[in-house]
Amino acid sequence: MQNAAGDGVAQAPHDRNDAYRAVVSDLVSLAEHVQNSLRLIEQTIGEETSPETSPCGPESSTTLIVLDDVSPRYMKAVAALQACDVNLGIALRSLRDPCDSDPCASPPLLSVIGA
Repeated sequence: MQNAAGDGVAQAPHDRNDAYRAVVSDLVSLAEHVQNSLRLIEQTIGEETSPETSPCGPESSTTLIVLDDVSPRYMKAVAALQACDVNLGIALRSLRDPCDSDPCASPPLLSVIGA
């Protein structure tokens, strides 16, 4: 097998295993980063919608929470991160079991990386 640089040098089997492990490690790292970002967005939405941090504050006689002012800023980001999570899970499963006939039927990534 030739290497990716195209210089015609064949890779030793242990080099392929190292490359495989590096790819899997990078995918797992990306998946963990995606999950951390999703948690951070969820935490931020919770903080912005809590009465303690709202402009009216707990001392106000009326507390009004308008979710439409907070959540739309994050909904596109959440959707994109969830799509990344699913696709990273598919990539990891396909590397783990290349004979899988339907990778889309598998559970979300968190079950693959054990989070």
